Amino acid sequence: MLRTLARPLVAGVERYLPGAFVFAVVLTVIVAVLALVFGDIGPVELVRAWGDGLAGLLAFMTQVALVLLLGYTLALTKPVKAGLTRIADVPKSPRAAYAFVAFVSAVASLISFGLGLVVGGVIALEVGRAARRRGTQLHYPLLVASAYSGFAVWHMGYSATGPLAAATPGSFVEEAIGRTIPISETVYSPWNLIAILVAVAAIVGTVVLLAPKGTDRIVELPERMGTEEPDIALTTPGTPAERMEASRLVTLVPGVALLVYLAVYFAQEGFDLTLDIVNWSFLAAILLIVRSPAELAELVGGAVRTVGEVLLQYPLYAGIIGMMTASGLAAQLSGWFSDVASPGTLGLLAFLSAGLLNLFVPSGGGQFAVQAPIFLDAADSLGVDPAVITMAIAYGDQWTNMIQPFWALPLLAVAGLGVRDIFGFTAITCLITGLVFGGTLLVLGAG
Repeated sequence: MLRTLARPLVAGVERYLPGAFVFAVVLTVIVAVLALVFGDIGPVELVRAWGDGLAGLLAFMTQVALVLLLGYTLALTKPVKAGLTRIADVPKSPRAAYAFVAFVSAVASLISFGLGLVVGGVIALEVGRAARRRGTQLHYPLLVASAYSGFAVWHMGYSATGPLAAATPGSFVEEAIGRTIPISETVYSPWNLIAILVAVAAIVGTVVLLAPKGTDRIVELPERMGTEEPDIALTTPGTPAERMEASRLVTLVPGVALLVYLAVYFAQEGFDLTLDIVNWSFLAAILLIVRSPAELAELVGGAVRTVGEVLLQYPLYAGIIGMMTASGLAAQLSGWFSDVASPGTLGLLAFLSAGLLNLFVPSGGGQFAVQAPIFLDAADSLGVDPAVITMAIAYGDQWTNMIQPFWALPLLAVAGLGVRDIFGFTAITCLITGLVFGGTLLVLGAG
């Protein structure tokens, strides 16, 4: 049934879905029209809000660029590349390959969303290359879609920005409800842990059932695509400058310094992963592994191509967020859902509202800041557990990422595909995980 449903979806997406940049431009126009029609803003103010918002994700863009650059560089180093190659040989059949990639990506995403995106893209590449060496036919778009499908659980895990914000003293959540919401009540709650197991099992099962059969078209990994090791020319150093370029000590010193910093950080803060900490962990590993600054330069050069397209589109999404916030459109959207909710349906409606808003504001922290005060106020009025509402918004944010290119861009950049190559498959993931997340919240509401 899933394969039957996926066929027209895949064909339609490949035919009609524009590239990621065109998608962002079209979304900008749609939001501008909606803001003018339903929002409390005029054309001049809207243009100003859009222009001012363009720079709103600059810090985040830098972090994501480093996640891609450093994560991909680390994958190109000899020891890591050898390890990935061995791991990629684990699945021996096509169905096992799709399941393996989805599972590895999901586990990495639960640790850190940035880690999940890079690991997902790299492991999809390596599994594809391993299958090609064995002569096993794999549908590479489905393999990459399996990697991105694993990302559908990131906001239930360790780097969940919404629940982490709710647990932070002095946050807007504490101001709204008079207390923080501990992680033990959200991410580490028994019902969320069960939902993680069910969701991951559903994702793995979905990608397995989507595997091509019989005469179905198979697009294999292109011959020249993959994390090919750069050709590093090791020459005998002559001048003092060349000796420094060839010295391992030059990279070892900052690598050890970063390692000490990370040890101090984790000792003082606990295992609190952020994008910055993920980046410095990648950088420390790279500096400790490479043999010289010259090798480091060659490796980074091989990874640079993954960053460009991603950075070009994020300012457009920042502008969309600026328009949604300034016009009040985001708050109106959440208000429409909360106004018709009952105690039993508030969690489900918060989830649906978050999923819809995520199509326009694909930023977990930014979206949570807009929606949480509205739905937490409704939860207080209806006597609903605020922890459930916190996770409902988190579920909605991760859910429609499967049909929104914003977060797919880093993984696709690593894997070398475009959004239209995978979104027919991930739309099915969106449908299946929506049933899991929505069902979880209905059961909690009934309880």
